[in-house]
Amino acid sequence: MKKAAIALFLAAVATSGCTIRVADMTVASTKNYNINASKFVKGKRVTGEDNYPVIIFPTGIPNMKTAMDNAIQQDSCAVGLTDAVMTQLNHAFLFGKIGFRVEGDLIIDTSRPGCESRV
Repeated sequence: MKKAAIALFLAAVATSGCTIRVADMTVASTKNYNINASKFVKGKRVTGEDNYPVIIFPTGIPNMKTAMDNAIQQDSCAVGLTDAVMTQLNHAFLFGKIGFRVEGDLIIDTSRPGCESRV
């Protein structure tokens, strides 16, 4: 009985983790763009992540900018995110993953070449 309880406790600790909301932003971007262009439209909701596995030690260092770039680059006409939520992922004890997640609505710049028809 004690072995089963210890095994259950270790399984619970090994699979535990937490997700922490880091920031909520009205507008967020890692791209250079003309904010005065005033030819922006709201796009679809997207999610970008940058995470690494943990095998006793993390196999890399996650980066919030990479997570945001992964979200923005889902559309070639996008220059940023609106209503962005940035989250830190810590789903590891000895094994699991760590990282960042960025979620938001795309900001589409219709003044960019090839994006004029996106109204």
